[in-house]
Amino acid sequence: MNILNKVSSFIDNINIKIGKLFSWLLLLMVLITCLIVILRYLFNIGFIWMQELVRFFYAAVFLLCAAYTLAEDAHVRVDIFYSKLSIKNKYIINLLGSLIFLMPVCFITFYYSFSYVINSWTQLEGSLEERGLHAVFIMKTFIWIFSFMLFAQGISTIVASIKKIRS
Repeated sequence: MNILNKVSSFIDNINIKIGKLFSWLLLLMVLITCLIVILRYLFNIGFIWMQELVRFFYAAVFLLCAAYTLAEDAHVRVDIFYSKLSIKNKYIINLLGSLIFLMPVCFITFYYSFSYVINSWTQLEGSLEERGLHAVFIMKTFIWIFSFMLFAQGISTIVASIKKIRS
C-alpha cells in the first residue's frame, strides 16, 4: 500500500501543479476580453484570433483544471445527504462514485473522442475563420489530456478512499 500512497501523492501533486499553472489563463482571458472590448468599441478594430484565443484558453482551463479541482475536493456537490454522512461513509461514497461514474466516464470520453482528435490531427484542423487560430487540433487534444488526468486523479481518489476507510 505504501507504493500506492506514493503514486497517489505523485498524481495529486502533478494535477495540482498543472491546475495552478493553467488557472492563470483565467486572468489572461479577462485581460484579453477587456482588450477586445476596448479595441472594438473605442477604435472599431476587431481581431478574430483574439476572440478565438479566449475560447481556447477557456477550453484549456475547463479541461486541464478538472483533475486539479478533484484533487482539491472542490467540485460542486449536491450534498443534501453527503454532508450528513460520517467521514467513513463519505469515503465510501467517493470510492463508489469514482469506480461507478468517474472512471467509466473518463474511458468513454477518451474512446469516443479518439477518431475526433485523430481526424483533427490528420487534417491539422484550423479555424473556420480566415484570420482565426489555426491550431484547433491542439485544443481538441486537450480532451485526451482531460480524460487521462481525470482518470489518474480518480485512481488517486480511490487509493485515498481505501486508505481512509481502512483506518
